[in-house]
Amino acid sequence: MFAWYRDTDTPQKRAFWAAFGGWTLEAADAQMFGLVLPTLLVTWHLSTGAAGTLASVTLLFTAVGGWLAGWASDRYGRVRVLRWTIVVYSVATVLIGFTADSSQLMVLRSVQGFGFGGEWAAGAVLVSEYMGTRHRGRALGAVQSGWALGWGLALATYTVLFSLFPEDWAWRVMFWLGALPAVLVVMIRRKVTDPPLYRQRAARGGNRVSLLRIFKPDLLRVTLLGALLGLGSHGGYYALTTFLPTYLRTTHGLSVLKTSGYLAAFIAASFFGYVTSGVLADRIGRRRNIMFFAVMCLASVVTYLFLPISDTQMFFLGMPLGFFSAGIPAGLGSIFAELYPTAMRGTGQGFCYNFGRIVAAAFPALVGFLSDRLGMGTSIGLFAGSAYGLAVIAVALLPETSDRELDTPGTGADDAPAPSLPKGTTV
Repeated sequence: MFAWYRDTDTPQKRAFWAAFGGWTLEAADAQMFGLVLPTLLVTWHLSTGAAGTLASVTLLFTAVGGWLAGWASDRYGRVRVLRWTIVVYSVATVLIGFTADSSQLMVLRSVQGFGFGGEWAAGAVLVSEYMGTRHRGRALGAVQSGWALGWGLALATYTVLFSLFPEDWAWRVMFWLGALPAVLVVMIRRKVTDPPLYRQRAARGGNRVSLLRIFKPDLLRVTLLGALLGLGSHGGYYALTTFLPTYLRTTHGLSVLKTSGYLAAFIAASFFGYVTSGVLADRIGRRRNIMFFAVMCLASVVTYLFLPISDTQMFFLGMPLGFFSAGIPAGLGSIFAELYPTAMRGTGQGFCYNFGRIVAAAFPALVGFLSDRLGMGTSIGLFAGSAYGLAVIAVALLPETSDRELDTPGTGADDAPAPSLPKGTTV
């Protein structure tokens, strides 16, 4: 499963660890909110609707940050933008620990989200361009698995701190520990360089791409379909995971310790889902891989949230739910990278991956508002299921890209159009 790593050289390894480390620590900072949300609901007397709005605002700024950072990585370099996005989300996370009310929290969550979106956009394109087609899916799947590791790190920290400190202080200490990702910036600054593909392009003066270039006729169709795929992936994932800790504690009455155990099973399964998706993307193709995980996500969500199951059954069913929900985002990096030429790869990847977050930003808020009427489980299931259904449709209309190498400097391919859609396909 990780044999591909032995075939990489030192610059490729450094790029991988820079992106993996940034994504892992971003996940730790990002997942803190969902874990401390039950405490904030009580401490600040927040409604579930207000809590959902906080999550949605973060996703909105994450989407904008991802698109802009993708464009900036085309203009100013992959590594430079990666460093700055990590600094942004680290500083914002620490400051959240000092907030006194939900208004201050919303401002800082917005800044935090801006860095979150940017980190993936810069990190994914960095790894995409360093890795060849044969191992690109595996490498990006492994990078994406850092989300499960970071979430697990946040969960372990949450369990320890909430056992040692009163809840009013424990959640603040969690956010103060968000300063740790900034240490990674020092390593990136010293060791990691932009891919040769990008450097040669930039040396020829070809790094002045417009934000809107991906909407020109030769790229418009794949951009629209890629954006819908991003929406399906993120809409389902965020509708599910934002309120999952709260769902377990409020609807099923689980304690902090039991909630941690259920989430640990979900997270562990997610790790293997990310890695497996990367392997399958290289073996069976980008489209088939995403299609498989999207269909299985639909089945898992229905089983977990709509069927009358016991707490014990819920514990075990959380594993396939975590596994399959991880597979779609793990497959996005490789297919999005192969849809765009180098001159606008960051812009295209950043937009498609993060457009889903713009629209999906409404999902946590809607889940929060509707949970009072329909119940939290039903609300989560409706939005997550609809999103995964959309992902199935979008990926069915996209072209297969697993047989395509990224364009080569000096061939003129930088300005080539995106791959054409399957014959007879319309949008």
